[in-house]
Amino acid sequence: MNLLLELLLFLVTLLYSYLEAFVKLFVPARRKSLSGELVLITGAGHGVGRATALEFAKRQSRLVLWDINKHGVEETAAECQKLGATVQTFVVDCSKREEIYSTADKTTRAFLPVMMNNNYGHIVTVASAAGQFVTPFMVAYCSSKFAAVGFHKALTEELSALGKDGIKTTCLCPVFINTGFVKNPSTRLGKILEVEEVVEALMEGIVTNQKMVFVPPQLNIALLSEMVFPERALNLLKKMTLPKFDAVIGQRSTQ
Repeated sequence: MNLLLELLLFLVTLLYSYLEAFVKLFVPARRKSLSGELVLITGAGHGVGRATALEFAKRQSRLVLWDINKHGVEETAAECQKLGATVQTFVVDCSKREEIYSTADKTTRAFLPVMMNNNYGHIVTVASAAGQFVTPFMVAYCSSKFAAVGFHKALTEELSALGKDGIKTTCLCPVFINTGFVKNPSTRLGKILEVEEVVEALMEGIVTNQKMVFVPPQLNIALLSEMVFPERALNLLKKMTLPKFDAVIGQRSTQ
């Protein structure tokens, strides 16, 4: 195909995409059923992981739960079973490579081959707003979250290049959540989020196949401002809206 035809195709696709996006503003998105789906959740013993497991259990999904805390993951499993879900648990320390490989070997055979062969599945990456916007004195944390967002975007592109359009991807990017990770957090961008409202937004993103889920949704506007505002104005805006906290719980001092 020559360049002129490719350009024409791009313009037609662009117009169609804008029209499609406009229509979606008024037409509710189709929601898929999660009943009977096989779901692996890491960090399922507490916080967002536990709340997410419970939401999948309410939808009668089959659960595989990972966590470093045996007591925590077993508590989550018991609550999910009360809701009628089928659950398997594994104690995994994700800081130890051998444990990851050992447990992944047991579960990957149940996930990836079927997912790729059937061109069907959904991969969810839990990141953070810190994977889109940097915060001073949290270099390691921001770096890890940027890596998580990068993983999601790269994986999405790779699946598309392989023609695996039946495998969906979703990335969650919330602001501060009330999980005890930071001490006395505050922000002008809105209230500190509760786990339940973050998981509610995540589940909505999964059942409607959203690629990015920002909580609160206004983060989309903040992301746009980074691309259109001049640097001086952007720096002032960052100072005005910079999140504040006393300490990151468990983080070692770099002084």
